[in-house]
Amino acid sequence: MKGGNRLRWWLGLSVVVMLAFAAPHANATLYTFDNITNNNATNAAIGEAQLFVEVLSYAPGQVLFKFLNIGLAACSITDVYFDNGNPAETFLNLAGLIDRDDGVGGHNGVDFTPPAVPSNLPGGSAVGFQVTTGFSADSDSPIQARGVNPGEWLGVVFNLLSGKTFADVLADIADGDLRIGIHVQGFRNGGSESFVNNGVVPEPATVGLLAAGLLSLAAGRRRRIA
Repeated sequence: MKGGNRLRWWLGLSVVVMLAFAAPHANATLYTFDNITNNNATNAAIGEAQLFVEVLSYAPGQVLFKFLNIGLAACSITDVYFDNGNPAETFLNLAGLIDRDDGVGGHNGVDFTPPAVPSNLPGGSAVGFQVTTGFSADSDSPIQARGVNPGEWLGVVFNLLSGKTFADVLADIADGDLRIGIHVQGFRNGGSESFVNNGVVPEPATVGLLAAGLLSLAAGRRRRIA
């Protein structure tokens, strides 16, 4: 198997297996990311394989975005951005964060502060991504260490506009009225990439079946090599 194919195969296997043990909460939807900068093909593949955002109904009138780094390869989500139209179509404002020093249950290694610098998603203009004023945050110094590294997560909580619901948020994501962007640093080669949310991850039962199938393929491959 060639090097690039081997990397994609093992990234896919490791992430699907880990997702089987990290299924979304009830009343939550898990989304993948698409690379928009492609500064380095390997880094782009790593980000698309192991970075996710889980969208959950939170307290009354609030929605939580949980940014996850589920994988083994070095990379760190250092900036998060939201494009919700101008004026914002769904959210009133950013209510707060769940990280090292904010909220309840934040990850000890993650520390963010709004707004993000730079104020716009790097490379976002190429896909028409326009950050809604005040709808961003970035990691504190040291930037990569306080970002979302493998095995860590960041929570971003928004207040809904009057009359809006969690279902409206999911509908806005589905039709592109609400987009989520991340800037990622700390790849092994020192590069950086930007990503925008893409599709929905399969339901937990489907993920489990995919994991079992890939594990069987891996076992068969090892037997053939032996």
